[in-house]
Amino acid sequence: MKDSEQQTLQEEEIMMDEKKPNVQQELYSIGEVSRICNVSKKALRFYDKINIISPDYICEENKYRYYNRETLLLVPVIKYFKQMGFKLEEMKEFLESDTYEVQEQGFRKKIDELKQQREDINVAYTSVSDWYDLILEAKSVLENNVTEVSVKYVKMQSVCCMEQTFTHNYMEAIINIEWTNYLEEIGHAITGPVCIHFLDVKEKLKGKPVQAYVFQRGAREIDDSKTMIFGGKMMLSAYHIGTHDTIYETYRKIFRWAENKGYKCGNSSIERYVTDYWTIRKASDFVTEIFVDIIK
Repeated sequence: MKDSEQQTLQEEEIMMDEKKPNVQQELYSIGEVSRICNVSKKALRFYDKINIISPDYICEENKYRYYNRETLLLVPVIKYFKQMGFKLEEMKEFLESDTYEVQEQGFRKKIDELKQQREDINVAYTSVSDWYDLILEAKSVLENNVTEVSVKYVKMQSVCCMEQTFTHNYMEAIINIEWTNYLEEIGHAITGPVCIHFLDVKEKLKGKPVQAYVFQRGAREIDDSKTMIFGGKMMLSAYHIGTHDTIYETYRKIFRWAENKGYKCGNSSIERYVTDYWTIRKASDFVTEIFVDIIK
């Protein structure tokens, strides 16, 4: 026999030996692995199917799967990768890699994904929390019949806004398709109540179409060019309870109160829709807060 042929046979024998189970090494059945590692047998079979954790020995007679101790230690690794949000395909790539570059790229990508998820969750939490607060506010106003006029400091805040013509269709103005499309166009998320800033309240009360700004508070940061500063001053305030068709009555009450108290009202007003068509269909339970400018 030639030396080259003998060497090839020796290499094949070595490879065959490597494939044989080490009978002296302790092996664990799939049921034992399931119990020891607190993982289902179904999961272990699936891991084998996608070649992420495979048995070290399969009995030819009964096809039972057996794992050695070193293979068992892959289960906690898989669990931790899962905790970090990695998919099985990503885990497989990490486990098969023998360089840092694959993991570095994979972890960098996952960090970026999780940052976006965290931002999305924060936006959702803020939106839900603000809506919940509005429900509580409306319930309190209704239960206590809070309709008196007062002078209130409106804190300054940056809000996202859009100018449009108000045609006295409140439902269209509040559930505002143009506003929704605009927010999607600029990639902005908003939270809190819909508000409308009327530039000429007297013309509005005459039932005429007037220029106005619809605005809401942002749920995430946005370019300053797409925002306006709202508040930062004292304003006359009163809650209006019920349908928007009678909102002019609350305006008149504010004007009478201001005259009796020696205040002079400005030209503009803001309507803050605490609860409306977004929240409830019963118009008699709508709650709107009205703000009117004060002239010093």
